[in-house]
Amino acid sequence: MVVGAGPAGASAAYAAAVAGRRTLLLEKAELPRYKTCGGGIIGPSRDALPPGFELPLRDRVHAVTFSLNGRLTRTRRSKTMLFGLINRPEFDQALVDAAEAAGARVRTGVQVSRVEQHGTAVPDRRTVAVVLSGGETVLARAVVGADGSASRIGAHVGVKMDQVDLGLEAEIPVPETVAEDWAGRVLIDWGPMPGSYGWVFPKGDTLTVGVISARGEGAGTKRYLEDFVGRLGLAGFEPSISSGHLTRCRADDSPLSRGRVLVCGDAAGLLEPWTREGISFALRSGRLAGEWAVRIAEAHDAVDARRQALNYAFAIKAGLGVEMGVGARMHAVFARRPGLLHAALTGFRPAWNAFAKVTRGSTSLGEIVRSNGVARRTLAALDKG
Repeated sequence: MVVGAGPAGASAAYAAAVAGRRTLLLEKAELPRYKTCGGGIIGPSRDALPPGFELPLRDRVHAVTFSLNGRLTRTRRSKTMLFGLINRPEFDQALVDAAEAAGARVRTGVQVSRVEQHGTAVPDRRTVAVVLSGGETVLARAVVGADGSASRIGAHVGVKMDQVDLGLEAEIPVPETVAEDWAGRVLIDWGPMPGSYGWVFPKGDTLTVGVISARGEGAGTKRYLEDFVGRLGLAGFEPSISSGHLTRCRADDSPLSRGRVLVCGDAAGLLEPWTREGISFALRSGRLAGEWAVRIAEAHDAVDARRQALNYAFAIKAGLGVEMGVGARMHAVFARRPGLLHAALTGFRPAWNAFAKVTRGSTSLGEIVRSNGVARRTLAALDKG
């Protein structure tokens, strides 16, 4: 059973169904549903999609404009596409469709009340009882929690979060002349509060405009978004949707499983701490969770199930965990010295090339720091202040 039909949950359900297991995907909302998200599909996201999956791209990005709280603006361009932009309702629905086509059964409008691994609702130690809000109990050999950053499954597992940020976003319909000016180009603005930044992602006749900063800076984050929109000349256009959400990064010692229950994506606190990019982390961790949930479902006793859960945790930490560690270091440097980062990306070609390679998926922050001595020494020096 998979709880939550976002990118992480749909990927987990697809992986389990392709492996031949009976798979049930539960979602509390009716699909398609809106999700606060910039909708950038970078290379790692693309590479983690099911075979033959057609991305419902709204735009293809070949240029990035960087600014430092509205100043020192410079645009960098690439001959090849850097990344694509999607609307989450379409993207998420397509992923659920792929899971369903692979054999997963989908139930929407269903909310989980609690999870039990012992007690009267559990017939034997090889099953998990998932109790729904209406009182129905569903049994499974393994459960994957992918139910977002306020996850009930994550609470059952005992997930602990470290970095928590507030994102505010507006979907702003614009005239054709404005849309044409933004086509193929995004804006990233390093914001006025430590660790904050804003973005403009064009999607045809709509611009996705948002900002993010540390939780606890709610009033400042709201002012930043208002100033940002006004500075861009977009204050006169009425947003079709205004929304907000919290992003949460896991603590290093946070568990990823409990018994026969695994967590992935936002439910596990898996996202990149600097950019808060979460789609690729959701897709990759979801696929791994689905694959290891199959092994847990096939485990004959608690010892074997525990072994498989530990293997899942190792796979996550060895890959996504390393990227998160470097991202956390980058976030700390960025929070202290955003001007330095801005100067590097706009005036130092190797830094821009590294940014482009990461977005295309030909490398990662972790790989750059591991393999490039200059990058490793520079980050180490910046770590010290």
